Amino acid sequence: MLLVIDVGNTNTVLGVYEGKDLRAQWRLTTNRAQTADEYGILIRNLFLLERIEPEKISDVMIASVVPPLDGLLEEMSRKYFRLEALFLGPGTRTGMAIRYDNPQEVGADRIANAVGAYEKYGGPCVVVDFGTGINFDVVSEKGEYLGGAIAPGIGIAAEALFARAARLPRVEIREPAQVIGTNTVASMQSGLFYGAVGAVDGILDRLCAVLGKNTKVVATGGQAALVARASKYKPQVDASLTLDGLRIIYEQNHSASRRRARD
Repeated sequence: MLLVIDVGNTNTVLGVYEGKDLRAQWRLTTNRAQTADEYGILIRNLFLLERIEPEKISDVMIASVVPPLDGLLEEMSRKYFRLEALFLGPGTRTGMAIRYDNPQEVGADRIANAVGAYEKYGGPCVVVDFGTGINFDVVSEKGEYLGGAIAPGIGIAAEALFARAARLPRVEIREPAQVIGTNTVASMQSGLFYGAVGAVDGILDRLCAVLGKNTKVVATGGQAALVARASKYKPQVDASLTLDGLRIIYEQNHSASRRRARD
């Protein structure tokens, strides 16, 4: 079985694959203060709840955009699974041409999303990933990563209002009952929600105008289902897209055969 880990600035998503089947998936808060032991114990406890035997994990694949955690996860993999983790980064075979000016600038999660989307949905396609930021990743009809756009996430916008406006509270991010808010909380929720929907649709309008009318749109990330249903594009919501991309990339690199760490 394969353990895949997608480390984002806000959330860390883990999955266990048995062949091509996603056996289990978890979404956790990214905690930069945790130790390798804490990560190892937490993951093994999650396995216990799903009746997954840690000894059956044969490989670990990681995409991380939080460099301070890379060493801790590498140590965790060695100590708790006796495996050398494979990190998605420069030199990793992805099977996808990267047309970014500097390919090393592209986040590992964005590459995993692009690979997963092209494999599952074909091209041209746009992946909208709702995380700390809202990432738009564009894949050509031929399966090339072209680039995209990065916008502030809904959570960032909400925190900015709370932090910078003395009389505005911290609010739950959800679809409001009506677009015209009749109190401060409802007004903020309307602005945050429909502001995000409008930004997503506006950027997609421009991207799809370049890519053509046959462009597929896929949404993933923590708030994908929330925003997607209000978008005029009605994108396919794929909660496991990043993990699927990591699995596909792992399979392309499996010939390099991850070796078990020495005692």
